[in-house]
Amino acid sequence: MTAKSPATAPQPPEPATASPDPGARPAWWVRLVSHLPLMLLYRVADLLGWLAYRVFPYRDAVVRENLSHAFPDWDEAQMRAVRRRYYQGFADMLVEVIKSATLPAAQIRRRVRIVNLEAPRAYLNAGRSVLLAAAHQCNWEWMLLALSLELGYPLDAAYKPLVDAWAEREMKKVRSRFGCRLIPAKQLLADIIQRGPVTRAVAMVADQEPTTSERKHWTRFLNRDTAFFMGPEEISRVTRLPVFFITMRRVRRGFYEMQFLPLSSPEEKLAPGELTERYVRAVERQINAAPADWPWSHKRWKLKKSLYARR
Repeated sequence: MTAKSPATAPQPPEPATASPDPGARPAWWVRLVSHLPLMLLYRVADLLGWLAYRVFPYRDAVVRENLSHAFPDWDEAQMRAVRRRYYQGFADMLVEVIKSATLPAAQIRRRVRIVNLEAPRAYLNAGRSVLLAAAHQCNWEWMLLALSLELGYPLDAAYKPLVDAWAEREMKKVRSRFGCRLIPAKQLLADIIQRGPVTRAVAMVADQEPTTSERKHWTRFLNRDTAFFMGPEEISRVTRLPVFFITMRRVRRGFYEMQFLPLSSPEEKLAPGELTERYVRAVERQINAAPADWPWSHKRWKLKKSLYARR
């Protein structure tokens, strides 16, 4: 059963509202489409997934290359089955994100089950903030909305601003519907320090490629040399926040389950890179358990490890 918010816990702040931009493109069509029944939207997703797999393969070469490196022992039948499920899941998430604009809170709670929210909440009830690290597995947008609803404490989430101003505005509206406070990733550490007295959860998705970051952690991930952000580790080192990894798995179409796995406690003395390694291994286990639910069409391995690069 999904954990309920304690009655005495402080409630998340209302999301800030920005002044309307008179020159902005209208978003009425997003709201209109989002009011369609989810079952009808899934029929659209069926078509999109079929087109992306059969007719107009979306980044097919990238998907094949990434999967072949990650799972070199797969035969063609295994590869084909995962590719087909990947494109279908990709299309499902597209319509689920559109539906997020108007999906009621009760539906979010019903569709995203949180198994052990009491783990991070124990720290929050004691007046201690927590750091939550996730990956791009399943539907991370619904993960954020479910956490906003169920946590019972303020939730701050790091995000990478989008280049397109219209998409940036609309995604911020959706992500902050239930009180989540969005912070550009580059400002996250400064914001945490500045708002130190506020007991809250700070969430971030940290499996992207750190193309603009000077600090990188190199490791073996899915059978390839891979660079990772050291954001969670550096924030934990400076703030002494406990760190949890959020797993997410697809139970069935349109239904997910979240769970919190401890990565580090404030009392631990970790060697440099150890927390990042724990995060990487947690992400890898999650991918191996459900390969089709990770974004294989993303060009994740553009960075190449130098002969002189440190771990």
